[in-house]
This record gives sequence, structure tokens and C-alpha cells, in this order.
Amino acid sequence: MLLIGFVMYFWNTPKEGLSQNEIAAANIARMEIRMAGESSSVSKANKPFHTPIMKSYRDTQAKQMRYVLILAMVLGIGFLGYSFVKKRD
Repeated sequence: MLLIGFVMYFWNTPKEGLSQNEIAAANIARMEIRMAGESSSVSKANKPFHTPIMKSYRDTQAKQMRYVLILAMVLGIGFLGYSFVKKRD
């Protein structure tokens, strides 16, 4: 579990370039702008635009990932410590 925790941590560290999630988030932001009645021009598409919905979604997602990583690390340490406990015969 400790190893899984470390793998999950390094897997979720930010990488250079755009990921599929960022592209999808940009598409959602464009759709929200279009639904609000504003026109989406090329100059606005290049600027980072964070809607309240996407900001709360990303914050919630980051909190959940943090909690999962902490849980995996604690369980890993617990299993490692349990392996050193002597068994009764």
C-alpha cells in the first residue's frame, strides 16, 4: 500500500503540456460562456478562464486525491509495521 501511495502521488503530479482533462475543462468553459450569451472568440479562448463550477470541481478533486493518498500511505505504513509483529505459535 505504501508503494501504491507513492505511485499514485507521482502519477498525479503536474506534467508539462495540456492533458485530456485540461482540454475537456477548456471545452466546458467555452460551452458555459456560450450558454451565458457571450461570444467565444479566439482571443478569449487563449486566456485561461475558470468558472466557479470548474474551480469547485478541481478543488474537490484535489481534496479527494489528497485524502486517498494519505489513506494509502497510512495503510502502507500499518501493513509494514504489522509485518514486523511476531506471530504467536
